[in-house]
Amino acid sequence: MIFGYARVSTKEQNLDRQLDQLAKRGVDKIFSDKISGVKESRPELDKMLGQLRRGDTVVVCSYDRLARSSKQLFSLAERFKENGVSLVSIKEGTDTSTPQGRFFFAMCAAMAQFERELIKERQAEGIAAAKARGRQFGRPATDPDKMDTAVRLYKDGGISVKEICERTGVSRAPLYRELKKKGIER
Repeated sequence: MIFGYARVSTKEQNLDRQLDQLAKRGVDKIFSDKISGVKESRPELDKMLGQLRRGDTVVVCSYDRLARSSKQLFSLAERFKENGVSLVSIKEGTDTSTPQGRFFFAMCAAMAQFERELIKERQAEGIAAAKARGRQFGRPATDPDKMDTAVRLYKDGGISVKEICERTGVSRAPLYRELKKKGIER
């Protein structure tokens, strides 16, 4: 049996191009995920892996659709090899059932890892540039006046933490952290 596997990284991305390519290759069954390739466990990939049998073939549009790290890609390829399953990449034009295909596969796996590292590097550079321009990340800090009011209400007693949070707009976790910081017992 010939299985196809397609993947995009986010739910907003479209699988159509990959699905069309796999259909043109005449695959019998297609599995597709909308999840990062860095994740080792992916629902549809796991389902496909459970159905593979000796003599089957897995077709992907590109190796980076199957995995984003060399380690993960080699692990899957080794699993396929041990179980008598061939791996074919349309973009790279390789078939791991041949020595040339296995060699080229190794080169492609290294490139997929390199690409993933470049993406992470560019992402870190973008975040650093945004921070340098004053962009704030994460939740905004709690207003100090609201926090002081929340702490005072807590010390005075008589109302619940839930009511304190509703009145002041201060969330529980920051309030509890502030109480701990000030040495006030809960």
